[in-house]
Amino acid sequence: MRAGAGPEFCRRPRGVLRGAALSLVFAGVIGTAAATGVLPRQQAPRQAPEAGPSPRTAVAAAGTVDRAALARAAAEAIADGKSGKKAAEEFVSRSGDRWGAVYDKREYAEFEQTLDGAYTGVGLSARRGADGRVEISRIRGGGPAERAGLLVGDRLTAIDGRPVAGLSVSEIVSLLRGEGVTGSTVALGVERGRASWTQPLRRARLATDPVTVRRLADGTVLIRVAAFTKGTGERVRQAVRSAPARAGVLLDLRGNSGGLVAEAATAASAFFDGGLVATYDVDGTQHAVYADGGGDTLRPLVALIDGGTMSAAELLTGALQDRGRAVTVGSRTFGKGSVQMPSALPDGSVAELTVGHYRTPAGHAVDGHGITPDVTVDAADARAEERARTVLSGLGGAS
Repeated sequence: MRAGAGPEFCRRPRGVLRGAALSLVFAGVIGTAAATGVLPRQQAPRQAPEAGPSPRTAVAAAGTVDRAALARAAAEAIADGKSGKKAAEEFVSRSGDRWGAVYDKREYAEFEQTLDGAYTGVGLSARRGADGRVEISRIRGGGPAERAGLLVGDRLTAIDGRPVAGLSVSEIVSLLRGEGVTGSTVALGVERGRASWTQPLRRARLATDPVTVRRLADGTVLIRVAAFTKGTGERVRQAVRSAPARAGVLLDLRGNSGGLVAEAATAASAFFDGGLVATYDVDGTQHAVYADGGGDTLRPLVALIDGGTMSAAELLTGALQDRGRAVTVGSRTFGKGSVQMPSALPDGSVAELTVGHYRTPAGHAVDGHGITPDVTVDAADARAEERARTVLSGLGGAS
């Protein structure tokens, strides 16, 4: 963990680590990157979040990778005239750290920019369907994919002439991203119904908007949080503070693949007057995350979650549920409760390695289990939001 290079992890001093640029980077952010073609993931999850992985999938134990031994392996490779990054990738792969990854300088700079809410890509999310084929699950408004006329449900068959059948998520991401150069082109093989064609796209620098706020017809304030990138938590707080006095809040965390813990803690501060948000361990040492005081503790609140709700988003969900602050509606979350921190390698590359796991305020482990909602509905159903609003109205949330 790099101290003193960015925003504080949490302002409360009660045993909380402070001053971390990547405070605790949950690999859920990589899930966002994987979906949009931003970053390669050398040791990617066995299934992308959109593919509907089982929340009971086994994950690596904390401290799987010996960081000193990893650095030595990279240094020895460099001394032999070989790639230190490649040696580190092989070391991490053998370790069994499911979420471990190694980036060169350029890739890691791109990763940090992603945390700032920007990325280079083509503006589409993809998932592997039940039939094994890769299909577009989301199109970013105004991005290259939308301008080319691609649609949700279109199937991807090839990237730059290479068939995607049998490729891992990290390989698909790497092909989509290329060298991450704005203006470079990538050719996608696309199928729609019985039609098939090759669609060239020009990669662009895209800014993400992780928080959207809407006032619904019944008075509900819908706050949609797509990822916990820098500044997200404060935007959630401002949205709650600006909401009309009697309006309930529907916090939509579906598909939120995580991000920075500091931002999730700030978002939690919108709904709590201080108190515990989560505990976590780093190499066996216990730490805690606290909310700031002054949040709105009375406003009716429903959190809408699904199998794509991951890591930092699960941390927030667990706090809201355990402390009785919100009714959770939807389907069980992904179950990614492990913690990653960066380790610099001799050649300037960076390894993101699993160092621990977090628990909810009641002590429940998230990793490999996920969070079961209070009210179970198919979060993919178009009526899921309607059901959540019905629950919210029962709490007195409609005006």
